[in-house]
Amino acid sequence: MDTFLQQLINGLVLGSVYALVALGYTMVYGILELINFAHGEVTMIGAMVALTVIGALVGAHVDLPGIVIVLAGVLAAIPACMLLGFTIERVAYRPLRNAPRLAPLITAIGVSILLQNLAMIIWGRQYISFPPILPRTTYHLGGATISVLQIFILVLSLVIMAALVALVQKTKLGRAMRATAQAPQVAGLMGVNINSIISLTFIIGSALAAVAGVMVSAYYGVAHYYMGFLLGLKAFTAAVLGGIGNLAGAMLGGLLLGVIESMGAGYIGDITGGFMGSNYQDVFAFFVLILVLVLRPSGLLGERVGERA
Repeated sequence: MDTFLQQLINGLVLGSVYALVALGYTMVYGILELINFAHGEVTMIGAMVALTVIGALVGAHVDLPGIVIVLAGVLAAIPACMLLGFTIERVAYRPLRNAPRLAPLITAIGVSILLQNLAMIIWGRQYISFPPILPRTTYHLGGATISVLQIFILVLSLVIMAALVALVQKTKLGRAMRATAQAPQVAGLMGVNINSIISLTFIIGSALAAVAGVMVSAYYGVAHYYMGFLLGLKAFTAAVLGGIGNLAGAMLGGLLLGVIESMGAGYIGDITGGFMGSNYQDVFAFFVLILVLVLRPSGLLGERVGERA
């Protein structure tokens, strides 16, 4: 029971990060029906920029609390990723908006590889460690242990997700985004600036990716130029699991995927008699993706084929 509760906590924390990244995928797909495979690399850039700022402040021996130093890194990463997301949309995707669907997809993969190599040139191949400046206080909950960092990641993720839902459902910008997603030509005739809405969608998704990148690097203690690839694939899996194009689906899919992956890592050794260890936890994410695509391609909260008719 202690193992179950511990893995549940770990899974919810990890899943909340997946959900933040998955929201970027699902927002872009909902408006453009484009899978932005470069989104994972935007998350990686956010982590790298934040760690650069954090490392510079720690190296300068500034007399600031650790949480303030991390906040400074986040505040540097968010505008950097927002600018990157805007540039990707403006340069790589907008010229291909009316092209066959395969062209933007190949372009997205190309942008992903380009960002990986740029990060490798700027920050190198080595792993960059997250400085031990955050409090390591832990609490015991029914036999399980939860750290202050885990609580912070989970609470902040839930607050950001709630704020995004409120933005989309309750504001003028959100109505314009929903109108653009449903009928872009009609929305344009009603005075909605389609190009601006699409750019803002990329910008908002990139801001979420920046926060998620800092969370991942703080949680695992390292960042790497290749970290966005697998994280992006898992977040895409979460978006597909919940129903890509659906905000609630991305959140649900992220949390479920995190729990499934964490439970698998905790029990795979017992299930296989020690043949496979927790290092095989990534298998579960893609096993879930295969099951969803076979059994319900529209996802848990997505529309079934024919429901719109």
